[in-house]
Amino acid sequence: MDSSRLDLNLLVALDVLLAERNVTRAARRLNLSQPALSAQLQRLRDLIGDPLLLPAQRGMTPTRRALELQAPLHEALEGVRAVLAAGAAFDPATAELTVAVAASDYVQYALLMPLAFQLRREAPGVRLAWRAIDAVQLADQAERGEVDLAFITPETAPEHLRSRKVLDERYVVIVRRNHPRVSRTLSLDQLCALDHVVVSPRGGGFTGATDAALAALGRERRVVLSVPSFLMVPEIVARSDMAALVPERVARDRADRLQLLEPPVPVPGFAIAMVWHHRTARHPALTWLRDRVRSLAGDVG
Repeated sequence: MDSSRLDLNLLVALDVLLAERNVTRAARRLNLSQPALSAQLQRLRDLIGDPLLLPAQRGMTPTRRALELQAPLHEALEGVRAVLAAGAAFDPATAELTVAVAASDYVQYALLMPLAFQLRREAPGVRLAWRAIDAVQLADQAERGEVDLAFITPETAPEHLRSRKVLDERYVVIVRRNHPRVSRTLSLDQLCALDHVVVSPRGGGFTGATDAALAALGRERRVVLSVPSFLMVPEIVARSDMAALVPERVARDRADRLQLLEPPVPVPGFAIAMVWHHRTARHPALTWLRDRVRSLAGDVG
């Protein structure tokens, strides 16, 4: 290959093409027209002497040579970006960048929503792109630069990603204000007599940690509704006589419509860790953002 003909923009294009394996999506990420990116791909094929990406039923399939190039190319480009970023001063008031953040609906509500509000005041040019957390794919997404920051329980965080715990959460029982059978306190008998809503992220489940805790005492509750997200549960409870156990941060800003009660049976809480790839450890903007998250987590705690 004649390296004198090599253009860094071509390598950036190849990095994105190998990540997306689709010319339309890659062109969108690179802010190029599809014909312009196709022309760059042809130049790369000529330079490297390999087809690199072949048409497939869905998108494109990389050749063996392309797969050999993918990881070291991405690593090299990230190194260049890190070198350039390390020498640049970061001013949140004037900075313009997009940060991809992966988190559950709970973290999006409890932590990322307050963060988004704070960024509008402190760093109006910083955009957040939220996406659902995928624990199985997270390590690869971080490696490819598709996720800059993620929030996950510490025990499920990929080992080779850097992590730091940012908050601890506990469960509370919620029922509506002026509930006909509950006022201020809740006994074990009352808990078991109520109709319950449970959260089943994968759909269709009617048991959880509370049921395991009750079973250890020889008791059970009546679950009548299963939903996929914590975020809709407070509204369901506020409009009915049903009860639910939810993370406290999901419910406490609705104290005007809900009673938040101590569970009469011990239900283990959980922790949330912030994780990121080691290549972004010294990135000024992302370092600043991680500091803001840690500070905000203490404020919302």
